[in-house]
Amino acid sequence: MYAIIKTGGKQYKVAEGKTITVEKLVGEPQTTVELTEVLMLSDDAGMRVGAPTLAGAKVVATIVEQGRGKKINGFTYRPKKGQHHRYGHRQSQTILVINSIQG
Repeated sequence: MYAIIKTGGKQYKVAEGKTITVEKLVGEPQTTVELTEVLMLSDDAGMRVGAPTLAGAKVVATIVEQGRGKKINGFTYRPKKGQHHRYGHRQSQTILVINSIQG
């Protein structure tokens, strides 16, 4: 059994017991979150696709860790102007373990 969910503007394929990294969600580690934007659900009965989401379907997950991703270094430069700018960015993210898929 697996599902396609949407969170943080991205889509993820999830299965029970799988660990995924998503955009930051509100919550402390070891708390449970429900992801209700289920786009597709596949189980023994077949595959169901929502338009755009499936009513009544949800994915229950546990927050393992709140953290930040790998640092991205950027550099902008304007030739002949003597302008340059260096910057860095680390995206906040949440690591989840999928407990169950309910549909």
